[in-house]
Amino acid sequence: MTILSEEVEGIRAKNAGPFMLTIDIFCGSAAAFEAVSGKFPVSRVANMFDMPASEVRLYQLPELNVLKFSFPRAVAQGGALDRDMHGAQFAAVLAECPVDDDGG
Repeated sequence: MTILSEEVEGIRAKNAGPFMLTIDIFCGSAAAFEAVSGKFPVSRVANMFDMPASEVRLYQLPELNVLKFSFPRAVAQGGALDRDMHGAQFAAVLAECPVDDDGG
């Protein structure tokens, strides 16, 4: 089984303001971009983070070989229930995802 972090150069998650998160997948090459982009549709990412697909936005940047997902934070940054002030831990969820699985 191949996981995403083995197929790409890097994965970064961060806040996009106090109410949104963004996860960037830096593929590193056009071949990796093509291989990975088809395996991570919005529906799969929404399922991973237990949210409706309508709340997840996918930005494909083939000229940079980057995929970007943006979605609302479950709680506002710095709120009493916020367990990840910078939003960085969300990258680990994607990093461990199997690439061999189409995820549907």
